[in-house]
Amino acid sequence: MAISGRFVALLAVAIVPTVLFGSGWGGVAWAGVVVLAAVLDVVLAADLCAVRVERRMPRLARRDTVADATLVLANDGRRPLRAEVRDMWEPSAGHAPRRIWMTVPAEERRTARIRFAPFRRGRRRSAGVALRAFGPLGLAARQRVVPAPAELVVTPPFRSRRHLPSRLARLRELDGETTLQLRGHGTEFDSLRDYVRGDDVRSIDWRATARRQDLVVRTWRPERDRRVIVVVDAGRAGAGRVGDEPRLDTFIETALLVGALAAAAGDRVDLVVLDDRPRGRVHGATRVDVVQRFGETLALAEPGLAATDWSAVPALVDGVTTQRSLVVLATSLDSVGASADLLTVLPALARRHAVVVTAVDDPAVAAMAGRGGAGRGGGPGANLPVGGRDVYRRAAAERSLLDADGVADVARRAGTEVVHGAPEQVPPLVADAYLRAKAAGRL
Repeated sequence: MAISGRFVALLAVAIVPTVLFGSGWGGVAWAGVVVLAAVLDVVLAADLCAVRVERRMPRLARRDTVADATLVLANDGRRPLRAEVRDMWEPSAGHAPRRIWMTVPAEERRTARIRFAPFRRGRRRSAGVALRAFGPLGLAARQRVVPAPAELVVTPPFRSRRHLPSRLARLRELDGETTLQLRGHGTEFDSLRDYVRGDDVRSIDWRATARRQDLVVRTWRPERDRRVIVVVDAGRAGAGRVGDEPRLDTFIETALLVGALAAAAGDRVDLVVLDDRPRGRVHGATRVDVVQRFGETLALAEPGLAATDWSAVPALVDGVTTQRSLVVLATSLDSVGASADLLTVLPALARRHAVVVTAVDDPAVAAMAGRGGAGRGGGPGANLPVGGRDVYRRAAAERSLLDADGVADVARRAGTEVVHGAPEQVPPLVADAYLRAKAAGRL
């Protein structure tokens, strides 16, 4: 049984005769009346065992956006239901309103709209719906938790989507939808056109020229139906925080942007979430479903403290395809010790595939080392005077940056392309690396 504020207010009235007349008998009598009225109110309240709860809600919702759902209360009893309803979601689901007052006549049903504004990705759950059924006096209520399990998968926000239109425009240029035509190693024949001054003479089709008695050149387009494999590091590197978010969120944004761009180019895209073992996979995503499938898998990725098993990557890639592909390793190159396993794998992987490795810079470390404001190349704060206490901080930060630069140089010598930048810069830079590989026919 639960009591209302009205019951407490009426019970407080019993203090008045006690204070005015100096006798507590009047107060006791009044309190007895209020208690009996509350008991009667509970008896007259609707039977919660005859109440059913139904849900109509989406399976997926994107973080930092709003999704609507409907809660249905069906009263199969003989008394009207006057209820306070509380849906028992995790706080990070961001559901509102938290409390709903509903009146449901006997043998009828009513609906209420619930809005979700989740601020954490992952799987959000509700154990049930808590109901308080008040009687006609509104003094006391029966209460019960009605089992109504529900689940909402919150996908990543995909903030890097804003970079997609500009990269798609560049892709259309490479694909021959504009006047620009490219020829590179490994590109596919597209069509014939008249020779224009400045065209590469190696593109002249001599047979077509002989037939038409005029110079004709071949045009080329980047190959389609290539493979792009994105490996997201959910191990220690993903657990490190840059600003307010873990690095894993940057890896996720990179995977979403590259996946959407590659699928739009007609390539087949695969995803692997890896720490000490594979945690999630998406195979052969298409342009229609790549963002949804990637988002649903990456929504459940959580950074762990286990070391990432990079030795398993070649076998994972071979399990997807044996042809030359673009392999994007969404991780962070910090130091030789932390990246030793990855550096061991890179030479063999780069011999068979085009490999892009990400390195996430921490602006706070760059600022501490005096490189803030202009990235790793130095900035206006590089020559600022420092006190004795700050010398050690600056030296430690500089040592960290030099270690990261050294690891990046080793990765480049292994035949990979290293893309580094601040968290918001990494996804579009990796997309640009994909476009360069596409234009050069390296896939």
